Amino acid sequence: MVKVRFAPSPTGYLHIGGARTALFNWLFARRQAGEFILRIEDTDQERSTKEYLEEILSSIEWLGLNWDGIFYQSERFGQYQQHAQKLIESGKAYRKEGAIFFKYEFEQIQINDLIRGRIVFKELPKEEEVIIKSDGSPTYNFSCVVDDALMAISHVMRGEDHISNTPKQILMYRALGFDIPQFAHFPLILSEGGGRLSKRFGATSIREYREEGYLAEAIVNYLLLLGWSPGNNREIVSLDEVKGMFDIKNVNKTAAIFSLDKLNWVNAEYIKSKHIEELADYTERYLKSKGLLPANFDRQYLRKVIGLFKERISKLADLLDWGQFCFYNTYRYNPDAEEVLKRDLSKEVKVLIEKFSAVENFNREIIEKEFRAVAETQGLKARDLVHPTRVALTGRKIGPGLFETMEVLGKKRVIERLQRLLEYWEGKNG
Repeated sequence: MVKVRFAPSPTGYLHIGGARTALFNWLFARRQAGEFILRIEDTDQERSTKEYLEEILSSIEWLGLNWDGIFYQSERFGQYQQHAQKLIESGKAYRKEGAIFFKYEFEQIQINDLIRGRIVFKELPKEEEVIIKSDGSPTYNFSCVVDDALMAISHVMRGEDHISNTPKQILMYRALGFDIPQFAHFPLILSEGGGRLSKRFGATSIREYREEGYLAEAIVNYLLLLGWSPGNNREIVSLDEVKGMFDIKNVNKTAAIFSLDKLNWVNAEYIKSKHIEELADYTERYLKSKGLLPANFDRQYLRKVIGLFKERISKLADLLDWGQFCFYNTYRYNPDAEEVLKRDLSKEVKVLIEKFSAVENFNREIIEKEFRAVAETQGLKARDLVHPTRVALTGRKIGPGLFETMEVLGKKRVIERLQRLLEYWEGKNG
């Protein structure tokens, strides 16, 4: 039976690399009708925290990766001590200064990596390895071997930074008389400059992406593209669909390059594909979590706002910036937008207010018709009136279509904000 594990350490948040490892393990297990186990490597009692653990579990769950069992290494110290004692009794380990050391006996080791093919290890480190520290806690390699064996893990699939640990672990498997699992090592994820991911270049926690308003489906889709492809030049593919397609042997051997622009594009595609009602649910939860949705907000109005921005945003956080004017009147004109207001068009805007006040059916077509008529009768080109009107309504020089924006805001808000523009010019000229 196929049984794999993802083994995060609760000494930090779940990042892109770890999330991809979890995803590939999960897909491999589901394709084979096997089990996906979580093993929390919390032997470092000083650095492991409940906050990190809760974030890791919450992030994995948010990504849709359900697990079939969960184990905590901190609850298994007795197992490690017991197997270390067996090694001592068989002469393959010894005690020294309160710690237990494993005796490496050199031999050439070969594995058939499911991604990389044949790998030959011709030598091992000269120093002997601590397997139980003087405080009684196990070291990484030893606890992995004991747990993988006792949990009947059939495939150990992890990042390529663990390749150097593989021969050491194989010798421990053999010394303990355990079956050796199959191995697969995923390539690293690098920044666009070719270096390791950093906080500046992609090393952001899944929690932070979630807080920025990325959709779980989009994050999963992008993780898939970091080392694997559905083929036929496809880039948008659902998790349910991939479950029947994923083959570990098709994972790339070369490093994957993380691109925030590509992630934003994938997320934007998912936002565009959502039905307005479903996206309204996402957006409502998101804005409420940020404390930025007015208590008396109108659900129908929210849907209109989403429709205004749906094709223009790459993540929900963009609404906090670009769409704030839709919910709050207490915004300022952007400094760069004030340049547009240097020309005083108070007379023309007053006429516009009069025309809009008389409109009963305040829809886009009528708004545009009346707007262009005012510009023409006042001897202006339409764009001369468009730019200051946009600044008045949104505080910005650029944004969604002006007439669509006015329809969403509604006649009352539009007139109030045009009145505010008149007050601005009056203050400048007073």
